[in-house]
Amino acid sequence: MAHNQANQVDEILKDLQSTPGFKAYIILNSDGIVIRHTMDSNERAVQHAHHITELYNDSVAQIKDLFDHPEDSRVENVRMRTENYEMMVSSVGSFTLAVFQEETA
Repeated sequence: MAHNQANQVDEILKDLQSTPGFKAYIILNSDGIVIRHTMDSNERAVQHAHHITELYNDSVAQIKDLFDHPEDSRVENVRMRTENYEMMVSSVGSFTLAVFQEETA
């Protein structure tokens, strides 16, 4: 069963990489440690992972301050856009996926 799940993840990542504008992805475990990436170097992936973890945790804390009800303060995704790229971060269970793509108008 675990092998089948690994195949599903590989297939999803393969589809993701074929998306127009795709640049890179990073998968982190619950400790913020990079477990897979397509960045140009491991050092760059680790650096991004550190900042992504801080950004995500800060976002969760700020959202909790904004909303009165715990069910309203669950952060599922964080999305940021700059002039050159867009970054989407999604945390599910004990894993976090960050995807980078070219910014599209």
